[in-house]
Amino acid sequence: MSDYKIFANHAHVFPKGSKDNAQLENLKELMAECEIESAVCFAPFNHQTERVGIKINQNKWLYEEIKNEKNLIGFGTINFDIGSINEQVKEIKALGFKGIKVHPAAQEVKVDGRELFEVYAEAEKQGLFVSFHTGLHWHRIKDYSMLLFDEVAYNFPDLKFSMEHVGGYSFFREALLVMNNNSRKGNNIYAGLTSISMEKDALGNLRQGAWSLTDDDLCTLIHQTGEKNSIFGLDFPYKSAEYTKNSIERIKSLPISEEAKRGILGENLRSALNIK
Repeated sequence: MSDYKIFANHAHVFPKGSKDNAQLENLKELMAECEIESAVCFAPFNHQTERVGIKINQNKWLYEEIKNEKNLIGFGTINFDIGSINEQVKEIKALGFKGIKVHPAAQEVKVDGRELFEVYAEAEKQGLFVSFHTGLHWHRIKDYSMLLFDEVAYNFPDLKFSMEHVGGYSFFREALLVMNNNSRKGNNIYAGLTSISMEKDALGNLRQGAWSLTDDDLCTLIHQTGEKNSIFGLDFPYKSAEYTKNSIERIKSLPISEEAKRGILGENLRSALNIK
């Protein structure tokens, strides 16, 4: 049994029929195998269910799925096709969820655009955390360029948010710049250490993939931004239990303090979401 009380961010949960091996029971199996005590679950995006003919209120669906699961925390998503953005954010809060997952590239909304500014304003008012996908994702880069997150921090100084993948290989330094540029405003920006493992090339040599960060990158991140602003993420169901276990062991083996390791593996996320 691990002596770490691991609380992981970033688990996408899907209804049956929309994605294989991506249901609640699959997540719970992975958590048990990886000795993860609790996790944040994201509601699916509306396009992920509608493309297979499943039309649901994605946030109410997730609420019903996890309402009896004391170790699972819900994050809602926004359906930009139906409008009423403020009301959707209020509904997410009313369901007892702690935050919102936003994927600017997949949802095809601009980080500093009108629609997302409505989300940020209401989320800030409601005390909701926002978890962003950052880094490459095959959409026009001008809509999700890393420096746009500085505009989010500037315009909504009380909004807590994470930059998942920390920009990946291509945008890591820009993500670090955004965090450092706003560090005097209350440290409300978190680095999401999600899917950042190194990869092997054809000869078996370790290389950086599109989202990979080196151990030196991670240690530099902690050195520059402190021990309380990095959080571990699963990227379930896109990453396996084996990948997850290796990622946890990697964090434990970094040449950083024990406090920093415990922070990354759960304490920082608990603090950000005000969970005792």
